[in-house]
Amino acid sequence: MGSTAGTLARWAHELVPDAEDLALAQRSLVDTLAVTLAARDDDLVRISAGLPDAARWAAVGHVLDFDDLHMESTAHISVVCVPATLAASGDARAYLAGAGVMARIGTALGWSHYASGWHATCTAGAPAAAVCAAVALGLSSEQIATAIALAVPAAGGVQRAFGTSGKSLQVGFAADAGVRAARLAAAGATADPAALDAWLRLVGGDPGRIEVDGPAVPGGLAIKMFPCCYALQRPISALREQLPDGIATEDVAEIEVRTPAGTVQPLIHHRPSTGLQGKFSMEYAVAAALLDAHPGFGSFTDRAVTRAEAQRLVRLVTVDETPGGDWLLAGQVDIALTLRGGARHAVRLELPPGSPGRPPSEQDMSAKIADCGDDVPALLSEVEWKRAAALLAEHLPGTDQKEPA
Repeated sequence: MGSTAGTLARWAHELVPDAEDLALAQRSLVDTLAVTLAARDDDLVRISAGLPDAARWAAVGHVLDFDDLHMESTAHISVVCVPATLAASGDARAYLAGAGVMARIGTALGWSHYASGWHATCTAGAPAAAVCAAVALGLSSEQIATAIALAVPAAGGVQRAFGTSGKSLQVGFAADAGVRAARLAAAGATADPAALDAWLRLVGGDPGRIEVDGPAVPGGLAIKMFPCCYALQRPISALREQLPDGIATEDVAEIEVRTPAGTVQPLIHHRPSTGLQGKFSMEYAVAAALLDAHPGFGSFTDRAVTRAEAQRLVRLVTVDETPGGDWLLAGQVDIALTLRGGARHAVRLELPPGSPGRPPSEQDMSAKIADCGDDVPALLSEVEWKRAAALLAEHLPGTDQKEPA
């Protein structure tokens, strides 16, 4: 019986994308570049300047937490796979090969892996980045399997990093590890492909869950409409879509949120004091949705999080976690506001806009790209894979330390 790495490598090597796959790849390229360019002024650009391209681009692309998500694996696929592909001069097919492997490994890891505190974007991301780079480099299926195995030692990352620059940096480390592994495989390094199976079992995964049929990226990808953790997209959307206009925040006396326990797994900051912490706080997300016309980049700064009225609203929020939930959109969210005087307003939502069940429209995507910077729509209007690396290099200058081929 062959190894899981061998099975995935053969699938990736033989992949022939169809039109829908290629459309997903192009949307992923544009979305990832947009959110990366939006972070051009973030301090992480300076911090990561000495890292290799894949690490720097992935870290900066993730720092605003505005990049896409694969729901079944709870992994941010494109922010790993786009930088890894571009660092190896790859194209849409290389991206799709790695993205498909990442979705499948992440699904094999399962919700229990994420719920135990692992950061699935990194654990599934390192082997996937190896596939992106290996396909881009034109390696054989045997060499792709070797690259996957060589990336296994770097397949780590924990949710405790959420709300710090460590979260973005460990995503960058995963992307870089994959590119390094592919270059080493190309240079003749050897590894046992069965390492992936052994590692999957060690971290609670099930190799038997991996299937290589269906579209390149099973389940598709969710696009974020707000620059914060995906677990906050639904409560923010529920309040924005359904709450009546004209409610003064100073009249709010009590806020109750009811949601399955699994849907708040990454929301570890209950009294946030920084913008990064606010991106992982249910309490602050509710406050921002009530205070801000559009909870965008300006809502997730240190100054915004520490606003007196925001902090008052944060203290009013109670979260009732109902038992269960094995993904971030399990069940539904119910939010009830009680005003001074006793008036009560309740909202409920199952699927937020941008989720695979409510895919973003062209207008949604255009609005998101425009939010990422005045020049971003023009920069990305006709962007192609072969030009994308140069675009990032121009706008995110660094001191790239490439691994030897």
